[in-house]
Amino acid sequence: MNQVAEKKSAGLPANMFEEDAAKGLGTISQQDLALPFLKILGQLSPEVNKRDGKYVEGAEPGMIFNSVTGELYNGVEGINVIPCFYKLEYIEWKDRGEGLGAPIGIYPSSSDILSKTKPDANYKDRLPNGNYIEKTASHFVIILGDSPSTALISMKSTQLKISRKWNSMMSGLKLKGKNGLFTPASFSHIYRLKTTQMSNDKGTWFGWEVSKVGPVTESSAYQQAKTFSENISKGSVKVKHGEEKPKGSDSHF
Repeated sequence: MNQVAEKKSAGLPANMFEEDAAKGLGTISQQDLALPFLKILGQLSPEVNKRDGKYVEGAEPGMIFNSVTGELYNGVEGINVIPCFYKLEYIEWKDRGEGLGAPIGIYPSSSDILSKTKPDANYKDRLPNGNYIEKTASHFVIILGDSPSTALISMKSTQLKISRKWNSMMSGLKLKGKNGLFTPASFSHIYRLKTTQMSNDKGTWFGWEVSKVGPVTESSAYQQAKTFSENISKGSVKVKHGEEKPKGSDSHF
């Protein structure tokens, strides 16, 4: 998994990456600023249903959707992003239709909340109070393009294995510095996010596909990503989690 990138291929000086070794791979605190989500549209997503009030013109299953700007991205072509920060949490929900669509509670990765749950018939981890817990991996990114912007990718259920793969790719990167090999910050490299069709014995859906593009080559993009990462760690970024699953979908996807 460890990949050694020569200094000459880094685009930016390796010592710039070395100064921020391992940053962006930690946890974050309380936040204050709203942030859009990037999500994959499915067959049952309201954005693809022409009869739904949330319908977005041109939206199709497998596309990537920005929840704030309403932008659609081709899932086959994908988008380039810079990962800036990662966080794992356990989120407590009421069943759809019973709550306000907001989390009942959010627990850190160190919590033992799952030990208090039991799986139900739909593979949801149920608490004694009837609520369920979703293990949620949050990847904070910069979407590259003409106007780079910040966003959050929330991976749950079957997508957790994609999250782990992405984390392994980031942690496995090595650059040569003055003191030998080091792990650069997560925001030192660009990754391509596409969507792909997945399936199990419960059904078929679209999921994430991640591949490494290469090191960041523009100083402005690197500084923007670094600043975003620092703002998250300082608690100046607010995440408003909401239930994204339409009626009829199941958490095992």
